[in-house]
Amino acid sequence: MHARRLWVSLLLTLWATGATSGHATGQAQLPRHKAKLDRFLQQLEAASATDERVRVIVTMREGADGRVKAIMEPDAAIFHDHSFINAVTAELSIGTLRALARSEDVASVAIDAAVHAGADSVGTLTENNLLPVLGLPANPSDLGKDVGVAVLDSGIVNHDQLPVSSFFDFLKGGAKGKQYDDYGHGTHVAGVIASKDDKSDARYRSVGHGARLIGMKVLAADGSGYTSTVIDAIEFAIKNKSALKIDVINLSLGHPIFEPAATDPLVQAVERAVSAGIVVVVAAGNEGMNRATGEVGYAGITSPGNAPSAISVGAVDTKKTLTHADDEVAPFSSRGPTWYDGYLKPDVVAPGRRITSFMAKGSYLYKSYPAWYVDVATRTYMTLSGTSMAAAVTTGVVADIIRSSRSANGGRTPAPNTVKAILEFTAAPLPNVDALTQGAGAINAAGAIALAKAIDTGAPVSEWWLSMGVTPATTLANGEELSWSQHIVWGDQYILGDYVYTNDPAWGLHIVWGDHLVWGTRLVWGTADESLVWGDRLVWGTHLVWGTSVIAYDNGGTLLYGDLINWQNVTADHLVWGTLDPTGSASAAYSGTLWNPVF
Repeated sequence: MHARRLWVSLLLTLWATGATSGHATGQAQLPRHKAKLDRFLQQLEAASATDERVRVIVTMREGADGRVKAIMEPDAAIFHDHSFINAVTAELSIGTLRALARSEDVASVAIDAAVHAGADSVGTLTENNLLPVLGLPANPSDLGKDVGVAVLDSGIVNHDQLPVSSFFDFLKGGAKGKQYDDYGHGTHVAGVIASKDDKSDARYRSVGHGARLIGMKVLAADGSGYTSTVIDAIEFAIKNKSALKIDVINLSLGHPIFEPAATDPLVQAVERAVSAGIVVVVAAGNEGMNRATGEVGYAGITSPGNAPSAISVGAVDTKKTLTHADDEVAPFSSRGPTWYDGYLKPDVVAPGRRITSFMAKGSYLYKSYPAWYVDVATRTYMTLSGTSMAAAVTTGVVADIIRSSRSANGGRTPAPNTVKAILEFTAAPLPNVDALTQGAGAINAAGAIALAKAIDTGAPVSEWWLSMGVTPATTLANGEELSWSQHIVWGDQYILGDYVYTNDPAWGLHIVWGDHLVWGTRLVWGTADESLVWGDRLVWGTHLVWGTSVIAYDNGGTLLYGDLINWQNVTADHLVWGTLDPTGSASAAYSGTLWNPVF
């Protein structure tokens, strides 16, 4: 109780001195209609002429579709109708934007932000050590077999080693057609997730060997695309889940966070997918480091990495060794907490530095960066780094978890929350790394598969569902033992204990991992240097997260992240770097900004 009074006193002091989050104070002062606009649109609306035009995603109240479209006519050009999140994408004038913001039928309006795939070049590997590092066998046999993985990216090249069952081009309205990848990123991601590996020189083995790939092209030849295009592809995946047998969606892409998760249209699309029974794996973002100074900072998570129910993944640098003793979170990997909501993200971290996989010949990455080639006579391989690659590794492991669970449970597919809980509970925490940097820890495929096999998904709700005993540790082939985290990252909670051993209602469908759920009196308090938790208030070492207010200090007590943040020029002092401009392409407008991929 004394500790709580101390932190309450600190919060009141900080509030009085104006050191709280710009969002928490700024939103309260906004006119009601402007509060419906995301942060970027608020500033654009204030600075623009009435006849200037902007592309936005308008979320409507239930049953208000006709009335909202009437406000938009005849000014607006409607490009997409996102019925499953009750939204439309349109280009319209600032004058119409203002009219929409004043309408009671409009819930929120967001910029149709440009999403991007990013990667870093950090040299090549002579071997891909993913499988032994994850505790997987050298010959992966049926791991991930028959699990359907939708890869929403720049496409997948037509290659006899990549098991693509269907390909849809959402730059052409979602038309089914011939495979291609003019940027190269999607092919690399797909090859990490699943490849046939049936030739003698296939040294770079995939993680979910037997999975089926469903390609969905949402990014153009420069690695960029519209948020609305990604939302369309997610809606298509939900509608065709059964027909295409989609179990997992991989999103190795993102854009800056401009609004709370509850109104972010891309986040809401992800939440709908998870609620429909699809596991969604998302890259946390490559904004963990100031590219000019090399300084590592917090609060760089990108959307939809802030989606509560998604599995958001940061990147580990394995240092090209099999031992985990020298592993560290890559400096570029985005840390939490998330803007606005203060969620603890990423959920887990996975190998994401110096990852070798297939590349599409003739693609932008292939033609532009020959230094990244891996010289194998019969393959086209390249080495990339980024949370995109870490998300792909995790997606492969998720396919392995689903396959293992089905094999042990008569073909029943585990719910997405069950998969997420297994992945986090069996993760191996990196020593001396805080939860905002690594979530529950580094993924441990062997441990996750073992726990998936031991869980009887048919057990009654609230009953013990382990069908066999498990030891919360994994011994790798090199003799190294990985202790499981036995932690669950849930919204802004960090839960300890054996909850995964019981079929808790939380592991089922339609439960959002961001609702501040605390089970009875089982909330566990950590140490002062790890976490103190009460209600929805967290203290993570020197990083205070309180509701939607985020305040951080360096070791000298200097305020790093405080009030009146200029969201158009967020500097290193605020722990996110670059210009939060959501328009333009990776090769032009994004050069030198937040989205500079630093190839």
